[in-house]
Amino acid sequence: MKTLLRITFAAAIGLAAATGAYAQQYTKGVVKKVNLDKKKVTIIHEEIVNLEMPAMTMVFRTAEDEMLDGMNPGDKIEFVVERVNGKLTITELKE
Repeated sequence: MKTLLRITFAAAIGLAAATGAYAQQYTKGVVKKVNLDKKKVTIIHEEIVNLEMPAMTMVFRTAEDEMLDGMNPGDKIEFVVERVNGKLTITELKE
């Protein structure tokens, strides 16, 4: 029984360490358009590695409305985008 507990504990620690080591990869882009009414932003971006998406211009939602505050066309940004409820959503912005 003790051996089983030790193996389970070691596996849990290994899984936690692996999950913690995974860092979101930021993508660089340039803001093309901000639509505050629809809470969306158009970005000319580099490849989005975690989504296996080539460089292009796309419209994204933001996880929080405040992410659009102070964002203007021409701004260079770094962001993390993920699929949230099937929609491409910016979940993190580097300040």
